[in-house]
Order: sequence, then structure tokens, then C-alpha cells
Amino acid sequence: MSPTPPILSIKNLSKTYASGFQALKGVSLDINKGEIFALLGPNGAGKTTLISIICGIVKASSGTVTVDGHDIVTDFRAARSMIGLVPQELTADMFETAWATVSLSRGLWGKWENPAYLEKVLKDLSLWDRKDSKLMTLSGGMKRRVLIAKALSHEPTVLFLDEPTAGVDVELRKDMWQVVRSLRDSGVTIILTTHYIHEAEDMADRIGVINKGELILVEDKAELMHKLGKKQLTLQLHDSLDTLPAGLAAHHLTLVNGGSELIYTYDTQGPRTGIATLLTDLAGAGIRFKDLDTTQSSLEDIFVDLVRRQR
Repeated sequence: MSPTPPILSIKNLSKTYASGFQALKGVSLDINKGEIFALLGPNGAGKTTLISIICGIVKASSGTVTVDGHDIVTDFRAARSMIGLVPQELTADMFETAWATVSLSRGLWGKWENPAYLEKVLKDLSLWDRKDSKLMTLSGGMKRRVLIAKALSHEPTVLFLDEPTAGVDVELRKDMWQVVRSLRDSGVTIILTTHYIHEAEDMADRIGVINKGELILVEDKAELMHKLGKKQLTLQLHDSLDTLPAGLAAHHLTLVNGGSELIYTYDTQGPRTGIATLLTDLAGAGIRFKDLDTTQSSLEDIFVDLVRRQR
């Protein structure tokens, strides 16, 4: 059986602005149907430019984008109608009601009226009781919910969430991720950019890291953490130390908590962890410990490390 073609295919995409700034450099990426893909990167890395090109807001300098086989330039209407976009900025008429906003957006994409569907979207986002409120009267978090509802109004198969929870309260985040999971379960493909790396760690199936306009890594989340994750061994010392003996320098230990704890970082993929040698050397130096604990590095540690390596 032949593999299912990607729902979104990006080939060798580049963008140079009139100022000469190269925002994207030959980005290629395939997104699978029904996955949650998190795109991570520091400010100015190219995340928003990439999304803007895919959504037809910005024109690429070179390269192609297809959505379910439809080219975003030569078959714009068909490609774009499959995409929902929740931008970072609030983009809606503040004098319109929530209901009018989602109804108009659905109509703009040529979809038949379907009040039951729009009602479900608004209810899922805890907006139903505010459906007749003008956007200008809503809180920032509520306005963000309306943007999500607007993006979903025409039943897209691919949904972009560009920093969706920036400046949003914790309660809304929980609501939103519940909606995102149910959308994914119904077959919608989700691409999100976020500064909250723990959200990517919680939500994503795959992670892409973009920096300085280049896609430096695309990996299954579990595989990424397995490959690049480091573990830390924390030793609670019997007696606090002011300084580390010179004989332990090769282990690159860190003394923390007023000299009461030692931290040893090791690569889980290395041929040996070095822990046995470390414990032997600690005993030889007369350093005793009461307890030890290991922790796996988080996705944030991995991300920071990757970006630092590229500088």
C-alpha cells in the first residue's frame, strides 16, 4: 500500500524582503494529515513569514507550497479554503458581534449557512453566551477565542495557530487545547507556533525548530527527546562544600544550593554515562552523599541548546 501523501507540502521555500533581509532560506517540510506539528524558534526566526506565505498573505521569492495537492499560488482559492489561520494580532471588526464575525467569515469562503456548526464552535470555545456581544466589549482572552472560532468557521482541514496563547489566561489555554485535541481527533491537521515550549511538549506529535530562516531540525517529539535529551544526576551531599577538589574537574560538576548539592550532566546516548567513575572519584576525594536523583532534560533545554549551537 502506498504511503498517504502529506496534507501540506513545502518545497525549497525562500523569502527575501525588499530591504534585502532573507527571512526564509530553502525551507522544505511535509506535514501529515491529522498530526499536531509544533514550530519552535526565537523571535525573528521566520515562523510568521512561513505561515504568511502558506496562507497567501506574503509572496515567496522562490519555492512552492501545496495544500492537499492544490498549489497556493496557481490554485489559491482551493488551497486557501482548506486553511484556517489564527494570527498573533487581533484581526476582526471590533463593532461586529461574535456571531456576525463567524457567520461572515464562513460566507466569505463560499460555505453554505450552517448555524448548528457555528453554534458548536462557539460553545466549544465557551463563547455561546457572548455570541451577541460586540468584540470591543470582550476581554482580550475572549477576543482571542473569537479569532479561533473565525478561523474554524469554514471547516478547514489545516489549522494554523500562530502564538495562540500569548497573553492568554490559563483557563482559556486549557479550553483551547481541549478544542485543538478534539479537532485533531476529527482529522484536522494543526500547525502551531508557540513560545510556551511546555505546550509543544504536551501537545505536538512532531517538532520543527527554525532559526535564522532555516529549518534546523524536524523530528518526532519522543525521538527528539530520546536523541538529544541529557540526564542530570543530582547528589545531595552529606557535608556542604565551598569548592570542588581539582581532581574532579574532568566530570564538569556544578555545585549548587550553597554547596549542599552536586549536579552531574551526562548524555543518555553516550557509550557510557561515567557515573560509576564519578562515584569512585567522589569516594576517593572523601565526599559522601545522602541521596541522589536523576532528571531528564526538557524540550526547552533541547531547544535552547540547538539554537545556541547554530550561533
